[in-house]
Amino acid sequence: MNRSETLEAANELINGDRAKDYGDAYDNHGRIAEGWNIILRGALNSHGYLTPAHVALMMDWVKTSRLIETIDHEDSWIDKAGYTALGAEFVALQNRSTDQIIKDARNGTRTTDGNVRA
Repeated sequence: MNRSETLEAANELINGDRAKDYGDAYDNHGRIAEGWNIILRGALNSHGYLTPAHVALMMDWVKTSRLIETIDHEDSWIDKAGYTALGAEFVALQNRSTDQIIKDARNGTRTTDGNVRA
């Protein structure tokens, strides 16, 4: 796909079904910004930085913001469940001991399977 085709495809998405599903883009991004600011403040207060689990919360909030506009958008509900599962997994990984992290690295153990969606 070349740049013109990419831009045409993006134009169709943001002015087509997505605009209908998620409402006004500026309003939706405003809701997302509000939630992300809350998550970011919490992350900085508790950890001093963002963790992968915080990012999972932020992505979940994107889906929540979309659902506020269209509560019956099934794909957003599924994505929210996926981000919740990933966030829980990330917390468990983050809480591993240093010895376990080194052992996993030596064994070539991957922390996740790389799949976000089934």
